[in-house]
Amino acid sequence: MRTAILNLRKVVVLIACQLPCLLGCLATAAESRMQDASIERDVGAIAAHLSKLCPTADAASQVAFDVCRKGLFTSVQLKNALSPYTLWGRQRDQAALLKDTPLTQLAPDALTGLYMPLFMFDGSYSVSYSETNGLYRAKLGVGFRNRLQPGQFPYPFWHDANKWNTYENAKAMLFWIDPKSGKTRAVQFTQLGDGLPALLVQPATPPAFEGKWLWTDAGGKTQPAVTLFDGLFDDANPYKEGLEKSYRALALSLRESQCLQCHIPSNPQRSRKLVLLQSPAHAAAEIKRLMKQVQADRMPVDEFGLEESLDPHTKALLLERGSVFEQFVDKAHAWESEQHTSNSTSTGRVQ
Repeated sequence: MRTAILNLRKVVVLIACQLPCLLGCLATAAESRMQDASIERDVGAIAAHLSKLCPTADAASQVAFDVCRKGLFTSVQLKNALSPYTLWGRQRDQAALLKDTPLTQLAPDALTGLYMPLFMFDGSYSVSYSETNGLYRAKLGVGFRNRLQPGQFPYPFWHDANKWNTYENAKAMLFWIDPKSGKTRAVQFTQLGDGLPALLVQPATPPAFEGKWLWTDAGGKTQPAVTLFDGLFDDANPYKEGLEKSYRALALSLRESQCLQCHIPSNPQRSRKLVLLQSPAHAAAEIKRLMKQVQADRMPVDEFGLEESLDPHTKALLLERGSVFEQFVDKAHAWESEQHTSNSTSTGRVQ
């Protein structure tokens, strides 16, 4: 009898010792389920939002593209879901870790104004958790606008046949979401996996790539037009012309400083996390980070990837031209914001 009582006491003590751990596990599991439900809900809202702004349409429709692009560029909901700098690119291997995948760093303005509008969304989605990446993976059904005019792409994707093929046959967009912040850290487009694209498109034959990221068309207009804020900033924006002119001056300094030897789509340095500067829209999205890097002598880098300082005159001129361009970027955005606020107030006013 005494032995039984002692054994019972041991069991009680053991349970008492393990109870906090058990309760902790149950609490963690409950928190995990709540987080899963929250992410699922947020992804569902974004999928519905994207399919409303950018529904499936004719892959050549300029009107559908313009409406989608303007909607995404001004979408507070979408930009709030993105990290300050979001990684972007194709998925080449489903088993590859994100940290080992070559991707481009894009600010929200560049991602929503130049790249995401090239896709149409059907509203379908699924959410899973990637243990290997430590991130949620949201998969949204998409189709690609492969028949737009060349100037509607942020640069000639066809400079790389494999890249163009992945864009053209993309059937899903992957949002990689940080479980702690709830922000999207990376977005990929992919032709891999099960299922069909939201819109089956006929293959298009793009023009030959002539080695230029910016070019002048037969009408004397600089292309790609989308990188000049066409369709994003109002034609009445008084700072739009200054943006383009100040970028031309900045581009001269970028070339003299060797920045455009690395920060271009062909990625000659094979950077795993590329930053692009080859157009006004790309540079506008990166100008504040660019200025900080140059001021801190962290740009450019040599052939070994080591940071090196610019000579004082070149650095001073780059910073001067960069400052002028930055001011035009800020003023153009401020003007657009004021117009949007004014229009919203006017629309909501009781007549």
